[in-house]
Amino acid sequence: MGLSASAPWTRYYGDTPASLDYPYKTMYQMVATAAKQYPNSAAYVFMGKETTYSAFMKRIEAAARGLYRMGIRKGDKVTICMANTPQALDCFYALNRLGAIPNMIHPLSAAKEIAFYLNFSKSKAILTLDQFYGKVAQILPELEAPTEVLIAKVADELPFPLNALYPLTKSARAVEKLPKSGYTLWYDMVKAGKDTEIPSEEGKFDDCGAILYSGGTTGTTKGIMLSNLNFNALGMQTIAASGYGSIAGMKMLSVMPVFHGFGLGIGIHTALIGGATCILLPQFNVKIYAETLIKQKPNLIPGVPTLFEALLRAKDLEGQDLSFLKGIFSGGDSLSPELKKKVDVFLKDHNCSQQIREGYGTTECVTASCLTPRDHARSGSIGVPFPDVYYKIVAPGTTEEVAANTEGEICISGPTVMLGYMDNPEETANTLRRHYDGRVWLHTGDLGHMDQDGFVYFRQRMKRMIISSGYNVYPSQLENVIDSHEKVMLSCVIGVKDAYRGQQVRAYVVPMPGVEPTEELKQELLEHCRQRIAKYAMPRELEFRKELPKTLVGKVAYRVLEEEANAALATAE
Repeated sequence: MGLSASAPWTRYYGDTPASLDYPYKTMYQMVATAAKQYPNSAAYVFMGKETTYSAFMKRIEAAARGLYRMGIRKGDKVTICMANTPQALDCFYALNRLGAIPNMIHPLSAAKEIAFYLNFSKSKAILTLDQFYGKVAQILPELEAPTEVLIAKVADELPFPLNALYPLTKSARAVEKLPKSGYTLWYDMVKAGKDTEIPSEEGKFDDCGAILYSGGTTGTTKGIMLSNLNFNALGMQTIAASGYGSIAGMKMLSVMPVFHGFGLGIGIHTALIGGATCILLPQFNVKIYAETLIKQKPNLIPGVPTLFEALLRAKDLEGQDLSFLKGIFSGGDSLSPELKKKVDVFLKDHNCSQQIREGYGTTECVTASCLTPRDHARSGSIGVPFPDVYYKIVAPGTTEEVAANTEGEICISGPTVMLGYMDNPEETANTLRRHYDGRVWLHTGDLGHMDQDGFVYFRQRMKRMIISSGYNVYPSQLENVIDSHEKVMLSCVIGVKDAYRGQQVRAYVVPMPGVEPTEELKQELLEHCRQRIAKYAMPRELEFRKELPKTLVGKVAYRVLEEEANAALATAE
């Protein structure tokens, strides 16, 4: 029997059960169950305004009525292009209540990207904030089917007097005035559905509950279909593996974005099925972060390494007592041992008894699938698998399991593994494979090893990918955009080490013969990118070259450029 089948890691579980019973419920039903148990507890806090679980359920029901009246039915897709706001949560669970499918995308996506996501998912509607209306409006003629546009306003969710003062703020003044037509306000849509009769919950536990996006194993955009069970199992596993027994009454800092598996799966859904309170932050900066910690005193913080590095730069936290922090969980990117040490010292110096607990996962299994046990951290390890989750290390390109402490591809099996990639059976078959043990295994495309006790160690990505501030950036996609410019002959995009973001995006460009590599051309290319690439994926630097290094078979040797750039960075430091 292989190392994975024997599950040696369960010896380090402590009070965590090795297996859980997963109810045959939708995400909405799981939250409704928590609401019955904790009706008067706060489900979420937004800009200081609390919404109880019972009030949240009423809001979900009202939103479901409005969406149903608008024509949304079971199986329909609706794109949610939102920051972490109450309307995003209301819409997500209202769609789930109807058996419809939320299509989650980044609100900072470029206009062309939004058009792609809407067409790809065949969305019947899109919900976004008023500040992004201009982007959506300009791509409406490119859409393959009529799409309802729903517009939410942050001011509608603010407590008095903030709602009265909000129009005077800098962010509100930056929003272009909405035209008189071409959209429906979220508030009006909800109000219009007041007397609409809707069917009883139609969704099933194994239905697709949401679509998230990833580049998959080949770097091209994939719609990841995740079931209700995937999300519910993740939430139950996370609560069990955290070691608290229950998170009811705790406060979760929900700063990771709602369109991200980590943000949606743990920051939102895990908190809500566990009776905890989500502290919703629609945007992140160090000042807001520090103020929220001081005022709201969250107990749990799930985040990417960048989030924890920001703690060290938050001057407002000097001398503050952070003993209220009960769990700090890092994922979404590799946490360097150096950063972990610095943050652990910072936490101790601020009266916090906890240390960062590192985890690992992929969007193809919602997010986290393993976590450092509470009392058994091992240097360099990303922890042990969650209950009911199995890890296996195989020789790359095969399904053959390797021995303990041997590097290979990380494979995952369990109830959080995706249904598959939407409309892409070939890529699904490459990623989800049935092994000789009869189990379906998710081939992650990541290299690592597992020691004899079942502790997992992540090495690097087999697939070529840049992770900047926790967001996946796919170089091949960026190169396609840059290469599409008429003055570009060839480009190569790499990730360069960055103390704050983890990696920053750098582009190398070879202009067409006869085209001069001027500052004007550089700005022209960057503007070309801005129109087609999400803000977080934009190149931080763009450098012109006469030629790019090549491999023996004639491919651009991007690793040579990475080594060169990182070596220059190390010399400069």
